Amino acid sequence: MPEGMANRTVAPPAGLPARPAGQRGVFVNLYGLLTATLVFCAAAHANALELKPFKDDLFAYPAILSSEGAYTVVDYRELRDINARDKVPERRAQAQYVDTSVRKVQQDLLLKTGAGTIRHVAVGRTQGAGIIVLYLHGQGGSRKQGVDDFTFGGNFNRIKNLMAGNGGLYLSPDFSDFGDTGAAQIAALIDHYAERSPDAKIFVACGSMGGALCWKLAARKNAGGRIDGLLLLGSLWDESFFSSPAFKRRVPVFFGQGSKDPVFPVENQEAFFRSIQAKSKTYPTRFVRFETGTHGTPIRMTDWRGTLNWMLSKAP
Repeated sequence: MPEGMANRTVAPPAGLPARPAGQRGVFVNLYGLLTATLVFCAAAHANALELKPFKDDLFAYPAILSSEGAYTVVDYRELRDINARDKVPERRAQAQYVDTSVRKVQQDLLLKTGAGTIRHVAVGRTQGAGIIVLYLHGQGGSRKQGVDDFTFGGNFNRIKNLMAGNGGLYLSPDFSDFGDTGAAQIAALIDHYAERSPDAKIFVACGSMGGALCWKLAARKNAGGRIDGLLLLGSLWDESFFSSPAFKRRVPVFFGQGSKDPVFPVENQEAFFRSIQAKSKTYPTRFVRFETGTHGTPIRMTDWRGTLNWMLSKAP
């Protein structure tokens, strides 16, 4: 080696520290590895699933009254969002809001598990799905509620079409109760389909009292380590979430709540949302308040595609 070369430095790419010439080979290898890693991460991000549109113009939020960070207030008006949207108010949406051809990939199934027999409706790919969404009904509901094409302004028809059109799977199950037995049954259902679609991101949407199951699933070791997002629609809160496997994994949580919900007061759900933010300012959570909306409003009005695409971008 020529005299002086041992202490001479070689200029690296901008932003990286200089290295002695004797370490040049090591530096080049490390730089190449770093570059390859960045390219791989960028490619992975670019290839992340993003749901394609389905009737976005019809299901877009009518107006945003205010928006502050992760908290949004949406304008809701019964005359416009129920009476004008439905052919028969609260019973049958106008034809332009639905596409019933999705029924071709809809099945009413029975799954026998150690937790019991689970009747459920599956829409889309039961194997090799890229995304799985479950809807858990509230008190007095059944698996049929989550696949009714015409109620709730056609919003269930939209999630069915979004899953079928994006290589996904939508599940609407029956379950025994809103306690440990019901949670065990839903966990078994998730396990079954997760094994058949090992690369799928899994999101659980819970309407009203179904939220009790959302929180119980988050707390279970297996389910809490497997689900990738929770949607609480006109639902309840549970402080035990902060000690759950799902919270530790930073699973995204979406809250949709009517400002005049007589069952679960919006102030309580807002307080719980704020408590999540207080635990971690960067925790992935969003709250949409439907001004003047009541108990069932979030099920009718929540933008499935916008919410799920946000969750896909934040899923652990």
